[in-house]
Amino acid sequence: MNKMLVAVFGSESAAYEGLSALKDLHKSGDITLYATAVIAKDYSGAVSVKQAADEGPVGTALGMLTGSLIGLLAGPVGVAVGASVGALSGAAVDLGRSGVGLDMVDEVSAALLPGMVAVLAEVDETWMSPVDTRLGALGGLVFRRLRSEVVEDQLARESALFNAEMNELSDELTRARAEDKAAVREQIEAVRNKLEATQAQAKARQEQAKSEMEAKVAALRDQMKGASDRRKAQLEQRIAQVKADYEARSAKLAQARRLTREALSP
Repeated sequence: MNKMLVAVFGSESAAYEGLSALKDLHKSGDITLYATAVIAKDYSGAVSVKQAADEGPVGTALGMLTGSLIGLLAGPVGVAVGASVGALSGAAVDLGRSGVGLDMVDEVSAALLPGMVAVLAEVDETWMSPVDTRLGALGGLVFRRLRSEVVEDQLARESALFNAEMNELSDELTRARAEDKAAVREQIEAVRNKLEATQAQAKARQEQAKSEMEAKVAALRDQMKGASDRRKAQLEQRIAQVKADYEARSAKLAQARRLTREALSP
């Protein structure tokens, strides 16, 4: 299953040992490691990146998660991130795009005390014990979340709402008195702008999802080289799941694009 993982360690050396352990688990086929990053909190409470997320399609989501954690963990000490309205800016938006929620940030925030270091990773794992055992032996506290389809769901929902609103306004325009038509046309133009923005977001998201899927499949194919038959069968299952996840996301985005197209057509 595709997950975002954060492991918090008591020192930088332990964190990099944890990172090496994840790479070892990738080599053995216990997990598939797509992208990694390392962040640290100094004794003043400032959070910084020690190692940035990998570049390319596979590292995009983890890069968003890393940036979101840096931004959101910079909030008031002792205040839950999820309850801090002031923190809900672009960092929270990127957090949703990475596929995790604010509850995970709250958990990491409580664990990442001054002087501690966290390893972030996007992984596929069939079971949790290999990671928990290896990182737990190094003192790592592991948090993980299945990647969700928050953005896809939101775009599909907004497209349907804007579509319905456009239909209602079009009907209203035909019935409106002459002196009211200008105001209705202004409302239609505002909804049209929202529809165009949503359509562009859905298109970009769909292209990103395809690039990410193709990069993950390539990484899994590469991981299969030299693997045992049992490991190859497990990796084939991961490939099938990656493709299925993409199809589910793509279907929602295709629906969003179709609805916006219909609403924007004359």
